[in-house]
This record gives sequence, structure tokens and C-alpha cells, in this order.
Amino acid sequence: MTKLSFALCLTVGLATWASQSLAYDAPKASTPPVIDGDASDAAWSNAPWQAIDQLTLGEQPAAEDFSGRFKIVWTPSKLYLLGEIVDDILIDTHADPLEAYWEDDTFEIFLDEDHSGGDHLDNYNAFAYHIALDNQAIDRNTSGKPRYLNDHVTSVWKRQAGDDNKIIWEASFDIYPDTFSDTNNKATPVTLESGKKMGFMVAYCDSDSSQGREHFIGSYDIPALDGDKNRGYIDASVFETLVLVD
Repeated sequence: MTKLSFALCLTVGLATWASQSLAYDAPKASTPPVIDGDASDAAWSNAPWQAIDQLTLGEQPAAEDFSGRFKIVWTPSKLYLLGEIVDDILIDTHADPLEAYWEDDTFEIFLDEDHSGGDHLDNYNAFAYHIALDNQAIDRNTSGKPRYLNDHVTSVWKRQAGDDNKIIWEASFDIYPDTFSDTNNKATPVTLESGKKMGFMVAYCDSDSSQGREHFIGSYDIPALDGDKNRGYIDASVFETLVLVD
């Protein structure tokens, strides 16, 4: 390899690493958005869009099959998410919200309150909120069983007039520390403040049939472990960084 080729490879590699290392700066909302599936709230105007376009599992979908992007803002008491999703087929084939929820169309939000990273499978070091089309939020408990976390999340989505395949999905989150537990729970949501850093990632399970999800698309290109990029529900170290700013 020539010196020029090596330099070009190094430059491209560093640029790729840098783009992956950038944090999402979430602005503070002076007035919190109303969670109603309407993106016209003034709070969203100052937040940047970030794409949901990184293939985690399955095959890369065509844009008309699935595309998405999101914004985040915050207040001292809550984190707010706006998702703009294009999905040509919405599927919710499992009547029981606790059964195979990842196989239906699902908006998935990963949150690590103290940005500590590490294992969070079957524990509350971090949360993987699976928000289904019925707006219920599910994650696994410390016994490895799915449980409701609806008291953490408020979620509403609506189809958009003039574009039947586009939906606006809004959600708010109480941010819980890793002291949250399944029993005798005395954990309370933390108070958010400017400068706080959290681990986070946004993803979407796209299902077009009763056979289960065809695509799992995220906001971050997770480094593969033995060829597997589907690590978000296990390891909070693969999350992005969310920075709360004024």
C-alpha cells in the first residue's frame, strides 16, 4: 500500500469513527410538547433530526417500505421523543402485548440513565422500551420475562392526512435510575438538568406479515460481535450518547 493510499484509508476511517462518536444534543423545551401525535408543538422546532437508517438485522428496506427519523427534547421531569415514520404496512398480529412483541411493528427506545454502559439483559442497568402499536411499553424483567412499563412511558401515534404511509409518533419518558426493581420498588424518576449525559438509541422493528419482523433498523451503526449487530437489548455500551443542552 502506498503512503497516499494509507493516508486516504486512515482519513476515511477516522471520519467514519468521528461521525459515529458524535452525540445527539437535545435542547431543553421551555414548554413541553403535548403527546398527541401532532408535531406542530413549538418545542420541536429547535431539535435536530436524526435518521433511523442503520441496518441491525435482516435486509435493508426500500425507502417506501420503511424510513424514519426522530427528534428529542427535555424538561426537568421528562424526556420527549418525536418520531416520523414511513411504513407501508403496519402489523400487530399478537393480541397479547407480552407475546413476541418484537415481531410486530414496534418503536424501540433504549435509555441508560447514568451512561454507564454494560450488560442490561434481564436487569435495569438500562431500559429497552418496546412501544407497540397499541402504545404499550414492554421490557424484560430480572427473571427474563416481559413486563409492562406503561407507567414510564406515554405514547401516541397518528397517520398523516395526505400520506397514508406516514405516521407521527410522540412519546414522553420518565427517566429511572438503575436502582429500579421489580419488587418493593422505591426508585423515583431522576430530575434532568443541562449537561447530563445518557446512553440512548432509537430503533424500529418493521414487520410486513404475520411471519415476523423483516427489518430491524436503528439510529446507530453498532459494531458487530461475531457478525451480530443486534446487541442493543443486551449491552448498553453500544448506545449513542445523548447530551441535554439548554
